[in-house]
Amino acid sequence: MEVNQRFSRKRQAIYDAMLQSLEHPNAEMVYQTLKPEYPDLSLGTVYRNIKGMVESGDVICVGHVDGKERYDAHVHPHAHLACRGCGSVVDIEITEPMARQVETVARENGIEMDLRSLHFAGLCCKCKSETKS
Repeated sequence: MEVNQRFSRKRQAIYDAMLQSLEHPNAEMVYQTLKPEYPDLSLGTVYRNIKGMVESGDVICVGHVDGKERYDAHVHPHAHLACRGCGSVVDIEITEPMARQVETVARENGIEMDLRSLHFAGLCCKCKSETKS
C-alpha cells in the first residue's frame, strides 16, 4: 500500500483483509471480517479507506454485484468475471491474444482502455456445470 497517508492500523488492516481475500469483497464483507478484531471499527471508516485506496491506485473496483461495489487489492493487469448465477467474482488472466484484441477494439473505436479493469459477465465454471446437469 502506498504511503501517501499517515499510517493507521485500521487502514492497514482493511488493505490486508482485501489483499488476503479471494472473494473480491465489498466494504461490508471487509467490515464483517475485521469487526471481531477491531470492535470500534465503523462501516464508514471502511468505506472511506477503500475510497482512498481506489483513488491512490492501491485497490481497484471490479464492478457491482448485487448492487454493491466489489474490490480487488491485486492490481496487476487481469480481468474479472462477475457470475450472474452465484454472484462470485472470478479472476481471469489476460493472455497476449486477449490484450491484442482489446488494443484493436480500442484503436478501432478511438478510445483508451485500461486492462486493470476489464470486466466480463456470465457464469462461473461451477454455475455453468450446474446448468448442464
